[in-house]
Amino acid sequence: MFSQIPSATALSPMYDFSYLCARRKREGWTIGTASDRSGISAPVISKLERNRTIAELETLHRLGRVFGLTASDLLAHAESRIAHRKEAVAFRSENFSFRKISCANVSCFLAEAGTGARIFRPEIHEDDYEICWVVGGRILLRLPHEHYELTRGISVQFDAVQEHTYEALENSRVIIFHLLKEKRF
Repeated sequence: MFSQIPSATALSPMYDFSYLCARRKREGWTIGTASDRSGISAPVISKLERNRTIAELETLHRLGRVFGLTASDLLAHAESRIAHRKEAVAFRSENFSFRKISCANVSCFLAEAGTGARIFRPEIHEDDYEICWVVGGRILLRLPHEHYELTRGISVQFDAVQEHTYEALENSRVIIFHLLKEKRF
């Protein structure tokens, strides 16, 4: 009698390593190429890509390095959960009303402000990139050496570590994104 190999969900319901196959093919590599570069046998890589085995930490580390990832990055890509539900948190800062959601690498804010409302160097972010997208009204964005009047449908991106001020020139609705900068070290 033959025993069946357990399904991928029976082996590892939390992870789907078929991501490795897509990543490998995007690089233009065969399983043999990935094996040569990582030192992991081709059969192990094949089984992992088909979710027929569970990877050891050393295997994840070595495969991750080949693709320029850490083992934890590789695991994050392989997580079966592909969506993360978030609920907005409401708060006020100066004369602006905000609703915020945050994920691993981005925070999104829906801001509303009445004519004349102003916020100077919002305290929310760290060393991020910031994108301001006006979805209604008119906003004046002041940076140290530049000023932008933004109207509906217009956006601007800047380094959020700079001092900056938002002023609503009329009742406005704005979406602001804070994007984490890549690690520098």
